[in-house]
Amino acid sequence: MTGNREGLPLARFKVLDLSRVRAGPACVRQLADWGADCIKIEIPDDKGDGFSDGRDKGDFQNLHRNKRSIKLDLKSPAGKKIFMQLAATADVIVENYRPDVKTRLGIDYEAVSFINPRIVYASISGFGQDGPYANRPGVDQIAQGMSGLMSVTGEPGKGPMRAGAAVGDMSAGLFATIGIMMALLERETSGRGQWIHTSLLESLITVMDFQAAAWIFDGYVPGQAGNNHPKSMPTGAYETKDGYVNIGAGGDAGWKRVCEAIGATHLMSKPEYATAELRVKNRVQLNADYDEVFRTKTTAEWVDLINKAGIPCGPIYKIDQMWDDPQVKHLGIRQAMAHPEKGERAIVGQPIHMSRTPWRMRSITPDAGEHTDAILRDLGYDEAAIQKLHAEKVV
Repeated sequence: MTGNREGLPLARFKVLDLSRVRAGPACVRQLADWGADCIKIEIPDDKGDGFSDGRDKGDFQNLHRNKRSIKLDLKSPAGKKIFMQLAATADVIVENYRPDVKTRLGIDYEAVSFINPRIVYASISGFGQDGPYANRPGVDQIAQGMSGLMSVTGEPGKGPMRAGAAVGDMSAGLFATIGIMMALLERETSGRGQWIHTSLLESLITVMDFQAAAWIFDGYVPGQAGNNHPKSMPTGAYETKDGYVNIGAGGDAGWKRVCEAIGATHLMSKPEYATAELRVKNRVQLNADYDEVFRTKTTAEWVDLINKAGIPCGPIYKIDQMWDDPQVKHLGIRQAMAHPEKGERAIVGQPIHMSRTPWRMRSITPDAGEHTDAILRDLGYDEAAIQKLHAEKVV
């Protein structure tokens, strides 16, 4: 097993993880961190799981902690039989194949629910389980473009820009986790599982939120605003003596307090900044006026001054600087781990805090198939049968 799961919120659940790359694994990581017995089902002789930079890099290690691993050839009758044996007592299955793959393999929701009506089966795809694009390959960047995200990211006039993180994969994984938890709660009343599914495209449209609603409700097509808030100024990034600072101020009261805090009350008398609408319209000049003031002090000095005035303000970090921030350290989201080959390392922990049942880092990411024999023994296979499966490359 992957450490002691006793007392964790999801310890009573077994999860079969058929997913690869990021969206599905991010979903299963949530379940694993909170105590579910998550079995990662891997393709024999495939050590990369879709990762070009390898299994022992931070990305893969960060996604697959607290799981067990079995190698299983689902295309072989013996491999499918083992999977169905596991599925018969599982609570959750997570997969992110293209929609037709699970049906061709004979391990889709209908097939599994026939032997286990309580199964909660979660599917994550690029574009949805049906429709004209259902069987297209879907990845994060394509969904970013199709959701409109890239059209509102970046500086005006410089063309579309992708977000700097895999927001489609991560949001789809988290929405799938929410769906799984709702289905498990509903099962307590009905006694039956169900199929839940989401997609990268739907998830990113949801993440777009007010930008997505701008057109369908207000008939307005938002554009790129760079580091500026599309509707409120001064909200943006400004150059300081030694870097940059972020400010988030809105409305006339916020504008007044920022100007007072930075000693730029002279800007308040300019007619081109007299209203919120004018400040947005003339934000290029406003930013230039602000930059002139902000260059006179360091980022740390401005962060202290502006926060004391009750205005949201913070530094703009590089990744290494972010981990050194006192508040980030206090939150404990950097989780230490000991890797047998790499030595002392760290991974990204959980952003969720629970007063009685906190998550635990119980085990590092397993080697491919590390728990194969143990899982087969749990299913009742003896040593001779296990060795035969290895010899036939079923596992």
